[in-house]
Amino acid sequence: MKSLAKKRYHKAAPLMLVLLLLAAITGVAAVTTSSPATAATQVSEDDVAQGEKLFAANCATCHGMDAQGQEDIAPSLVGVGAAAVDFQVGTGRMPMQMSGPQARAKAPQFDQDQIDQLAGYVASLGAGPTVPTAEQVDGSLGDPANGMELFRTNCAMCHGSVGGGGALTQGKYAPSLWATTPTHIYEAMLTGPQSMPVFNNANISSEGKRDVIAYLEEQRQPSPGGLKLGAIGPVAEGFWAWLVGIGLIIASTVWVGARSS
Repeated sequence: MKSLAKKRYHKAAPLMLVLLLLAAITGVAAVTTSSPATAATQVSEDDVAQGEKLFAANCATCHGMDAQGQEDIAPSLVGVGAAAVDFQVGTGRMPMQMSGPQARAKAPQFDQDQIDQLAGYVASLGAGPTVPTAEQVDGSLGDPANGMELFRTNCAMCHGSVGGGGALTQGKYAPSLWATTPTHIYEAMLTGPQSMPVFNNANISSEGKRDVIAYLEEQRQPSPGGLKLGAIGPVAEGFWAWLVGIGLIIASTVWVGARSS
């Protein structure tokens, strides 16, 4: 029996099995890792070439000709993905107008075709988050109630309870989100620009991000009570109403007393 078993099973069989399993795992991991770069492959070679020219003329001064960044000047862009470029350039934050605690939003310097070319070039340097699809940012498909819970748990401490923005430390601030496009809101959550943390799909799912967009779009509707008073919240708004009301009562009392005397 022993001699028969030796003939049937070779000593190297367990090692070969382990090597085959490792090869299979490596192949699956390679396919999974390369998936974020699929959007970059959809950009034509001409677009990538044009994006490289735009980068050299407008971005390389700070980020370097190879986009590796420069210490204490600008970070490396290798691996940031197309979504980061679309957000930063599409909101006018890049190229920066002047140095400061953080880049301010302004009118974009490039049109959307040029932004896509820049994004395609940067995406070609390394895999990273891609620009979301129209379905992913369609607030009409989201759940505003769930979006409210997600926003107030993860975002309200900086952007305010309804996305009105707020001050941070060291001269930084969280901008108002009432005029930000759904695509840029999604990209900001995906890439975490400046002081903002990254909310990948492990933190907030793609559907959750769409719910947040749906909630923020609800805040853009006219207030049923008239003036929003900054939409700070019922406590602050109630205090403002009380302060104005009491002030008017005191003023009228002083005026009546002055007339009677």
